[in-house]
Amino acid sequence: MSNGVYAETGVFVCFEGGEGSGKSTQSGMLRDWLQEQGYAVLLTFEPGDTVVGRELRRIVLSPETGQLSDRTEALLYAADKAEHVDTVVQPALDRGDVVITDRYVDSTLAYQGAGRSLVVEEVERVARWATHDLRPHVTVVLDLDPRRGLSRFAGRDRIEGESIEFHERVRDAFVEMAEADPEHYLVLDARAEVDEIAAAVRERITPLLDQAKRR
Repeated sequence: MSNGVYAETGVFVCFEGGEGSGKSTQSGMLRDWLQEQGYAVLLTFEPGDTVVGRELRRIVLSPETGQLSDRTEALLYAADKAEHVDTVVQPALDRGDVVITDRYVDSTLAYQGAGRSLVVEEVERVARWATHDLRPHVTVVLDLDPRRGLSRFAGRDRIEGESIEFHERVRDAFVEMAEADPEHYLVLDARAEVDEIAAAVRERITPLLDQAKRR
């Protein structure tokens, strides 16, 4: 694969990690802090933050869907990403916004690639094509034992309901991706205090903010 495309305007930040690792909490805290600093910020998520994506999210996550072919599942996630980048992420970066996304391509590589035991390189080719090979400037991986993360849910969707072995493969995949590209990743222990994690994230992205616009 290529080294990817990094936006020349705006800042693209992604939060990744297993279930219950605190991605939504940390992405929201980062948005609030950036807005306090006067930056234009878009907080988004995958799958489902487009009209098309909401229907795709329903299909891939609803227990009522039942079994899907692993390849079908991977392609549905890729379709969500294509729509998300074209209609939400790229336009915001073009405006000079800081774009914060809760999940992105790495989730597809971890869940549909490693988790489903598909050939990761094949899954990546599809996912990178769908997203124009656009990469986050920083991906924050919130690392957590899946047993601990899954214990935070009373009910589970199709993905959350997979085996512990599945979720362990997902966790390992996130860590391996981060280790392979430390320039663009920050791995944090999701068991740490919420404010401690938030401070580490702010420290990492602050040097990038020169290419983001203020409101």
